[in-house]
Amino acid sequence: MAENNVVRYSDEELHEFRVLIESKIEKAKEDMQIYMEAYNNTGNDTMDTSPTFKILEEGNQVLSKEENSRLASRLDKYIKNLEAALVRIENKTYGICRVTGKLIAKERLLVVPHATLSFDAKVNEKKG
Repeated sequence: MAENNVVRYSDEELHEFRVLIESKIEKAKEDMQIYMEAYNNTGNDTMDTSPTFKILEEGNQVLSKEENSRLASRLDKYIKNLEAALVRIENKTYGICRVTGKLIAKERLLVVPHATLSFDAKVNEKKG
């Protein structure tokens, strides 16, 4: 449907995208909860109290917390981008490339539902 003479996606298509995006937000929030629980888990067991083991274990916990924090931050950004896409659906501007003003291919939006650039605009952005 991404033809030059089409100004925007139909209400039915916007509804399909809304359902897709809402399901992705729900899944992302579930994943975020898992990362936050893992981040807050301190693991206060006393199975091995040898100093060497404790140093290795504490180092591993710090790395895991940093990784969980980084993943949670990326997921938070993803959720915000999906929520912004829902606003564009409400405004009926969803799927319109912010550079070219043309419709972003439906196939691209199904894979990257928060996209604001057509494939060509994205490629040109990376070159420039």
